[in-house]
Amino acid sequence: MYAPTMTNPYENKEAFFNRLASVLSGIPRTYNLPMIGDFNARIGRENDKWPLVVGKHGIEKGNSNGELLLALCSEFELIVTNTMFKQKDERKTTWMHPRSRHWHMIDFIITRCRDKMDIHSTRAMRGANCWTDHQMLRSKVAFRIRQKHNRQGTSKLTKLNNAKLSTISHRESFEQEMESTPAQCEEKENSTQDEEWAALQHVVYNTAKTYLGRPDRKHQDWFDPNDQELQTLMSRRDQAHQRVLQTRSTRSTTAAYKDACRLLKKRNSCTKVRLVGKEGSRAAESC
Repeated sequence: MYAPTMTNPYENKEAFFNRLASVLSGIPRTYNLPMIGDFNARIGRENDKWPLVVGKHGIEKGNSNGELLLALCSEFELIVTNTMFKQKDERKTTWMHPRSRHWHMIDFIITRCRDKMDIHSTRAMRGANCWTDHQMLRSKVAFRIRQKHNRQGTSKLTKLNNAKLSTISHRESFEQEMESTPAQCEEKENSTQDEEWAALQHVVYNTAKTYLGRPDRKHQDWFDPNDQELQTLMSRRDQAHQRVLQTRSTRSTTAAYKDACRLLKKRNSCTKVRLVGKEGSRAAESC
């Protein structure tokens, strides 16, 4: 989600958080509630004032947007996971002010207080290139997923390599194999129709699985033929990105990074267009 910036009127910001509160109130309390976004808020080191909302590892000073966010979190018993872990400030901040060039923590991953033990870490990934002026924020979470048990006597059938049946020789051989299949199904006394059907299904599927096998996974080949060129462009982009992250980055380094991103994006688009044309030609030839 994206909250109004500090330059917006206070009424607009208050209306946003009121709408968000209305949405949160409709979510059952038994549900997990991960809330992720750019809140344009600085919450500061407010652990003493908001002990259940802010951890002991906040940074900088708060602002009015931060007060609105913290009040919302307190109302719905939420905690800002960014402040839970002791780490360098560069692992907490996600956005650099264009004029002061100071880094701030304004993007947050928030969850219910009761679920905070499931959060193993939350940190900014400064090396990631996300085509934006914000740093990627990553959180490691332990999800408790209830396993779905199949009914007794049932099992999931794997996909078979049906492509073999496209040739006449394979199809005729498979038909001969299947003609002998019913003979393998011995009728038992007092067996029900469901039991007979399950036995027939088992024999037919196993015969087909033995003959056809599983399909081979085909690797998407759009990247491989252009691997060296794209790797070079990505390397240039990453180097330009690292120069931007330096404290004394200039307009020229920022412009160089944007140019590197533009060239890489253009090259990717051209490569994918050629791939679509190639796949279309293959489809036309097979018709």
